[in-house]
Amino acid sequence: MDVPDTSPVKLRPEIVALPAYRQGKTVEGGFKLSSNENPFPPLDGVLKAAQDAAAVLHRYPNGHAPELSERLAERHGVAPEQVIVGAGSVAVLAQLVIAAAGAGDEVLYSWRSFEAYPLLPVMSGATSVKVPNRPDHGHDLPAMARAITGRTRLIIVCTPNNPTSTIVTETEFAEFMALVPDDLLVILDEAYAEFVTDPNAVRGMPLLARYPNLVVLRTFSKAYGLAGLRIGYGVGPVAVIDAARSASIPLSVTHHAQLAAMASLDQEAELLERVEHIATLRTTIWNGLLAQGWSVPEPQGNFVWLATGEHTEAAAEILLANGIMARPFHPEGIRISIGESESVEKVLTSTQEIVEFLSNRPATQPIL
Repeated sequence: MDVPDTSPVKLRPEIVALPAYRQGKTVEGGFKLSSNENPFPPLDGVLKAAQDAAAVLHRYPNGHAPELSERLAERHGVAPEQVIVGAGSVAVLAQLVIAAAGAGDEVLYSWRSFEAYPLLPVMSGATSVKVPNRPDHGHDLPAMARAITGRTRLIIVCTPNNPTSTIVTETEFAEFMALVPDDLLVILDEAYAEFVTDPNAVRGMPLLARYPNLVVLRTFSKAYGLAGLRIGYGVGPVAVIDAARSASIPLSVTHHAQLAAMASLDQEAELLERVEHIATLRTTIWNGLLAQGWSVPEPQGNFVWLATGEHTEAAAEILLANGIMARPFHPEGIRISIGESESVEKVLTSTQEIVEFLSNRPATQPIL
């Protein structure tokens, strides 16, 4: 049966023109390293908490997640009213964009960064302003500050940056905030904060008292391994958080997710041991890539970035042929998540094959 690819009803053309968000694919018998997922299964206590929630599947969840909000507020030294829980940190970000920016307004962010960033301003009727990353693939914060106009309503800073795995330092962020108007909302997206080992990296939570225009985003999807339950949160000024709450889809955070998140906080020590293991594998892969001749930024998320440029498609095919499903971003590069220990050797074997394949091929922008 033929399915028409055009709509018989009137839709917003800017939405129709958007590329749909694509999930990372799987490869039979290989390693799925395309979605920055935690490779470890849930701890027993976390799994039990989610299973216990099944007893009340006939009831709606408490949409404000009060118990989890209390836990998070105590953890970060803020009032519970400063915490908002959503169906993943990207859902909270979407609510903040809707609350802050509409038609004629601008949302500013570094690029390349998280794939969802270009989608959210369009949904609210605002305009994206993309500031290119520096040559080292980090945020060019001075350039972002220069890009602020009278129409800018929200700025997103992603650290570690997805997909380049680079950080913003504490000094860089302080210098940037000194240039940002006090009435301009700044979002510090720290979805991968638990994986950071660089002592110079900015940490958002301690800065909330200093900057009344700052909101910090965190998630349970990555380090805490709850990607399948979709739960994240934001912390910031009460008035901003209340506005984001007004822009939320009611009852979107399930009871399963809330109980599993609290259980994850109870078992945080064990979970962070797993994070440390992933960071160790990350260092092994990074050192292996450097030894092969790659120019790779020091990774601080649970992924590494290969700036394969015009060779991205060919490099992704080599990885796939070796059982490695990574995430290509044409025509800039490839993100490879840190997965199972058994995947490390195969990743490095594959990247060496890419080096050999490309060594005799002309390039306008060499990657080695």
